[in-house]
Amino acid sequence: MVIWFSATTVRKAMGHRTELFDAHNQANAKIVDFAGFDMPLHYGSQIEEHHAVRQHAGMFDVSHMLITDLVGAKVFELLQQVLANDVAKLKPGKALYSCMLNEKGGVIDDLIVYKVSDNEYRLVTNAGTRDKDLAWLGKHAEPFHIELKPRQDLAILAVQGPKARELVVKVLPPDLSKAALELKPFWFTQSGEWMVARTGYTGEDGFEMMLPNSEILALWKRLLEEGVKACGLGARDTLRLEAGMNLYGQDMDESISPLESGLSWTVAMQDARQFIGRAALEAQIEKGLMHKMVGLVLEDRGVLRSHQKVVVSNDKSGEISSGTFSPSLGVGIALARVPCDIGEQCFVDIRGKLLSARVVSPPFVRQGKKTFS
Repeated sequence: MVIWFSATTVRKAMGHRTELFDAHNQANAKIVDFAGFDMPLHYGSQIEEHHAVRQHAGMFDVSHMLITDLVGAKVFELLQQVLANDVAKLKPGKALYSCMLNEKGGVIDDLIVYKVSDNEYRLVTNAGTRDKDLAWLGKHAEPFHIELKPRQDLAILAVQGPKARELVVKVLPPDLSKAALELKPFWFTQSGEWMVARTGYTGEDGFEMMLPNSEILALWKRLLEEGVKACGLGARDTLRLEAGMNLYGQDMDESISPLESGLSWTVAMQDARQFIGRAALEAQIEKGLMHKMVGLVLEDRGVLRSHQKVVVSNDKSGEISSGTFSPSLGVGIALARVPCDIGEQCFVDIRGKLLSARVVSPPFVRQGKKTFS
């Protein structure tokens, strides 16, 4: 079975490369273009890589993502302005997921922010938005006299799965190993230029590690020796979709607010903090939301894909933003933006044929098991 990864185009390598590019080639990876980077789609079997993460441990080179350190006495004030979530929730050593919005409430990017100290935070943003993210942050950072430091010298490796933490601590430097094992979800620890965070994009437990480019190949090889499977972008996409996690550019973008993208939980509006985009979100709430994000499970045979039409009634419809065939469940699943009054059933137009689908609340899979009855 082949699962297509719609956000990529297979072609000859000619884009930016991470420090592990040669290792990917030596492992016979199928290289694809993703946001201008030559990245591995899979190393032979996308399905095997998916199951390895659900059942054991797999690792992903995500060094195409951008690490930016923000340093300055007023960095907290800047982040309170440019992020929809509230960084006041953070203590040193804790991380937070948030969207960065434009004035109309659309999502410029989704990211994770890490609090290193009162005067230093780290952002990890998406590869395809790096230029506009830096431009936006730079524009708003200037009045606060904040230094933005893109960390092109650092790589990122994600290791995910039920055995991920156990295997990673075996290969970490001694000063990081014990601290990493004791981390709670969305906390991190540091030693020198190494940062280990208990975060991920698969719905499984594990770590995302940032470390010098010069040291990532040795870490990659050690993890392979421990039995961690190399995984590509294809498995990362099916895993994140099973986990009900959004993909920027498909499930949300600058024209869509987090309120209509299943991300209301990332917007902190409990106090009077005036973050960029708040007024637009308040107006949207006052008017009443027209659409919401739901999960779909196909009840007929077929594969759900982005941009397929979701038929709710004779005069109401929606659209799939992300869809795939779920390796864990053996059925088609999707995230879809639909009218708020959708019921428990709908139809999906697949090449002119209406196929029945059930409406569920994501995620579809948690800790390797189905979440709906």
